[in-house]
Amino acid sequence: MPTILAIETSCDETAVAIGNNRQVCSNIISSQIPIHQQYGGVVPEVASRQHLETLNYEITQAMESSGLGWNDIDAIAATCAPGLVGALLVGLMAAKTLAMVHHKPFLGVHHLEGHIYANYLAEPSLNPPFLSLLVSGGHTSLIYVKDCGVYETLGETRDDAAGEAFDKVARLLKLGYPGGPIIDKLARNGNPQAFVFPEGKISLPQGGYHPYDCSFSGVKTAVMRLVQQLERDGQEISLPDIAASFQYTVVRALTKRAIACARNYGLDTIAIGGGVAANSGLREQLQTAAAEHNIRVLFPPLKYCTDNAAMIACAAAEHFSRGHISPITLGVHSRLSLSQVMKLYELVE
Repeated sequence: MPTILAIETSCDETAVAIGNNRQVCSNIISSQIPIHQQYGGVVPEVASRQHLETLNYEITQAMESSGLGWNDIDAIAATCAPGLVGALLVGLMAAKTLAMVHHKPFLGVHHLEGHIYANYLAEPSLNPPFLSLLVSGGHTSLIYVKDCGVYETLGETRDDAAGEAFDKVARLLKLGYPGGPIIDKLARNGNPQAFVFPEGKISLPQGGYHPYDCSFSGVKTAVMRLVQQLERDGQEISLPDIAASFQYTVVRALTKRAIACARNYGLDTIAIGGGVAANSGLREQLQTAAAEHNIRVLFPPLKYCTDNAAMIACAAAEHFSRGHISPITLGVHSRLSLSQVMKLYELVE
């Protein structure tokens, strides 16, 4: 099976990995969280400059820790969409340069496809069809995985992504950045039934609600109004209770839609991907609900939930083994639907 060196720089993690099919040979990640914390969120220009400073060192580290030489590498891959344009360009240009210097094929990889493939690293026997729930700071989607490169989006958020809602509520409560881990930790000591927040529903023109789409802007606003009301009334603000109630509402919405979607499409496996896959509440509620319907739920190890290059290498290896490579002229895309993944590749016989 092919051995791929992959680069991931779509946001604020600089990552380089070497993978052989569904096995990880090396996985180097440098997080920029301490740098962006002072701004309360990711600053695109700062992220791009940090990638430039870190990437060459990480490539060297990935090669050394894998024990492999350039003759052992079959192809070079990099995330090309979606993400911050400047950040993506750093990784893409580095990958293209390595491919040309070492005379290797080049592959551009869709970031969300990488998150789907993170589950293959934990469960190498996994094969389509299955349902993927992608939940991160930028994306919340239910994806019908039919085959490599063949995806159908069945549901998605209409406004804030789940991870984005966690970050915004954490900022509202003055908890810091990133908000997801902080709220998750606080929620463990809170009462999830202390406050009732609304579950966003998407109305259909013909009446009723979309069964798989979701909305998280309403629950964020509800938290803000609750805090304002408590402050006006001079009441104590219990951060653990608010965090637990907020998290419970978001997780309940995701769980209900994922289970309903899997059952309606006759899929017996739900594979989770993205940073919010690390959330303990989501892991507990979804696994409990799925067990009642004999549905298998897969969560990647925590190190593969957040952005990493091992998942990019895994996705690239699958495409490369099927004869897919990308043109060296491939550019980056801040937005690109998963349904357009195959536009990134040419078929080489």
